[in-house]
Amino acid sequence: MTMKHHCLRPCPALQQCLNAVKNKLSKPSSGEPDTALKQSIIEGTIVIDHKPGHSGPGKSASVQIYSGTIVDKNTGKGKLSEKAHLKRKESHKRNGTRTTTYTIKVNVEPEFGIPGAFIIENQHKHEFFIESATLQAPENLSIYFDCRSWVYPMKHTQTSRIFFSNKNYLPSQTPLGLVDLREEELEDLRGDTLGERKEWHRVYGYDYYNDLGDPDKDPQLFRPTIGGTELPYPRRGKTGRRKCKKAPFSESRTQQMNFDVYVPPDERFSPKKLSEFTGNAIQAIVHFVIPEAKSLLLPEDSSFQSFREIKELFTREKGQKVEEGLIEKLRKVMPEHLVKKITQASKGGTMKFPMPSIAIDNEFAWREDEEFGRQMLAGTNPTRIRCIEQFPLKGKHGEIISSIKESDIENSLDGQTIIQINSKGNVCAYASRTLVYLRNDATVKPLAIELSLPEFEDHDGFNKVYHPAKEGTDAALWQLAKAHVLANDSAYHQLVTHWLHTHAVVEPFIIGMKRQLSTMHPIYRLLDPHFKDTMHINALARSILINAGGILENILFPGEICMQLSSELYKEWRLDEQGLPIDLLKRRLALENEDNLTGVQILFQDYPYGLDGLDIYAAIQTWVVDYCSIFYKDDETLRKDDEVQEWWSEVRNIGHADKWTESWWTELPNVTDLTRFLTILIWITSGLHAAVNFGQYAYAGYPPNRPTLCRKFIPQEGTMEFSEFLKDTDKYFLQTLPNRFQSAISIALAGVLSRHTYDELYLGQRPPTEWTDHEEVLHKYEEFKKKLKEIEETIMERNRNPKYKNRRGPAKIPYKLLNPDSSNDKYRGGITEKGIPNSISI
Repeated sequence: MTMKHHCLRPCPALQQCLNAVKNKLSKPSSGEPDTALKQSIIEGTIVIDHKPGHSGPGKSASVQIYSGTIVDKNTGKGKLSEKAHLKRKESHKRNGTRTTTYTIKVNVEPEFGIPGAFIIENQHKHEFFIESATLQAPENLSIYFDCRSWVYPMKHTQTSRIFFSNKNYLPSQTPLGLVDLREEELEDLRGDTLGERKEWHRVYGYDYYNDLGDPDKDPQLFRPTIGGTELPYPRRGKTGRRKCKKAPFSESRTQQMNFDVYVPPDERFSPKKLSEFTGNAIQAIVHFVIPEAKSLLLPEDSSFQSFREIKELFTREKGQKVEEGLIEKLRKVMPEHLVKKITQASKGGTMKFPMPSIAIDNEFAWREDEEFGRQMLAGTNPTRIRCIEQFPLKGKHGEIISSIKESDIENSLDGQTIIQINSKGNVCAYASRTLVYLRNDATVKPLAIELSLPEFEDHDGFNKVYHPAKEGTDAALWQLAKAHVLANDSAYHQLVTHWLHTHAVVEPFIIGMKRQLSTMHPIYRLLDPHFKDTMHINALARSILINAGGILENILFPGEICMQLSSELYKEWRLDEQGLPIDLLKRRLALENEDNLTGVQILFQDYPYGLDGLDIYAAIQTWVVDYCSIFYKDDETLRKDDEVQEWWSEVRNIGHADKWTESWWTELPNVTDLTRFLTILIWITSGLHAAVNFGQYAYAGYPPNRPTLCRKFIPQEGTMEFSEFLKDTDKYFLQTLPNRFQSAISIALAGVLSRHTYDELYLGQRPPTEWTDHEEVLHKYEEFKKKLKEIEETIMERNRNPKYKNRRGPAKIPYKLLNPDSSNDKYRGGITEKGIPNSISI
């Protein structure tokens, strides 16, 4: 292993504190024995959460403090204090999770110096979650430790756990007492554990997506490895589970629906977050899924018979008893403790699920062409609309059909694959292209939809263009055409816009940061809140959402090839084009303008996602540039920063290994490039994810508005299907939508993903102001928070302005998805349809 060399320079602020302590100790004696010269005491508080049913550690846990400034000549590390055991001070309980504050008193030598780290030993039988610690050093110096990690019993880990204080140091500026500790900590995190990782293994590594299938259970559940030359993809966190017997390249799986999945302890949800997330999921299952499970046994009842039946999904006030046969099926796919929670929840009243916003004010607003077009600009997938380069464009039969909104997901499939999807008999998929017209008032008017099927072997091709109509048969056919477009867009949204472009692409950056950047590093401190809980939610997705037989394969039209399709679209992904300004330029919805902070001018103001997004992006960019300029005075400082350079290199060469040869992915030669890429990363994890995730219940929670697949092709004149269609066009439309059970799963998923947790931290929020002791950083952060508050007020004003028609539309849904903060509401959590969390935490 190559050791890093440090040019050791004292930190000015730290040196000032040290001098104050030395002056205190060097005062002349008054004639009485100075007990301070014999012993000093450092007092502190430690805040700990523990799981429901687990007791707190109490005296079973002990703490020792490392000096950051005084080196022990025998160890080469900072001086180490005596052990001090935790003493309970106060405790409170919320949602079944208990939080306890403990105190400690640590004896240290007078020449101990300034604390820089502490280690904690857990001799208790249970793990616990340590939120934070605060130490009171001499001269009233308060030192804060932002911990937020699990500490497991020593019987498992065989080692104590170290936490560093809130001070920021580039590698070359590390205090003498922390140099070796800094390096040892990173070596431990990069260490490899042979075999399956246990929940207490705090080790980070990369792996392919070879954990989605379960061929040992059923050959139909085999899935190819995603990642590599044939199916490129970002890497995921390594778990090291045994390989399958029937597919040696595939990793074995646990039960399908399991919330207790492996991620390193630093990445695991807190007890509060896990309890709330589990409760939300169970309530959604009980409210929507359980009552519709019986429709699987009664095919004739598998479709909704009326729009009233869809509305009744949301008006249920009580759960329904879980039938014994269903309980046995649940036991096959989830742990017993979850089955018990589901049966218990079904016996009482369930959580209130409101009617999705799209159907509150106007039950049939979703039918309106204006609303269909508006959602391309302000709905749950506003990132695909683009301006055409030339007009008019011709289709195969001479009609104008080319689009500003295309189903790229279909364009990535060959003819054989489309035929394969449709051959299963339960899905009917077209390739689709949609042309819309931007009116003078900035509203969007649909002009045409082209639906096509490829010619392949003995399969005849199909190509037809549908045009808007207000009434009669043509209007009903037009509504079916829109449903097929929306089914394609739903698949693209979930598999690419949402999962790939936020969740999946960010995970390698998190793994690399934990392996290469010390928690003391300024860039670690900048990115840490934006990476919170992402690895855990991604692991849950691989267990429940994107796995073979999982939720997305059951509700999206691509079925078992969902992840292969996502891989195809990863081939087009470039990190440097994920920033909003470049994205808008690529889609020809903005023009270059060097006078603006972001370098672009949006093409038209009434594009809610684009306009609000640019404001948020500019604020993030300013904050990142200000922050980095504090620590990197010139490019040479960055080039000599081994930790950042190794992080960037590892992400390029391992985390996104299938992209490393592409010319756009360069090294980090200057601070300008660093701030550009950091701004993009923070935008992806905050603004972009919020815009494409938290509106899902409002729009996709109502099946007619955003069906996830279609079960019928559009009927052609002269066929039996067309006669059936003419008898009852609404019935035919409802039969085209996903069946009752698929719809219930989709609604439940949208409800869970759109719900903020109670303790969510939003953009511009950090844990207590002690997250750093750097005054200039705190000053710049206050400016960032102030700017976000101004943007919030601007967004509210735009929503009130009647000239911005796309901000409300026929459904009268104000665009709030990029409203930075929802924590000032009466209820912090829940489905608020606004708020930008710091990270991809759901």
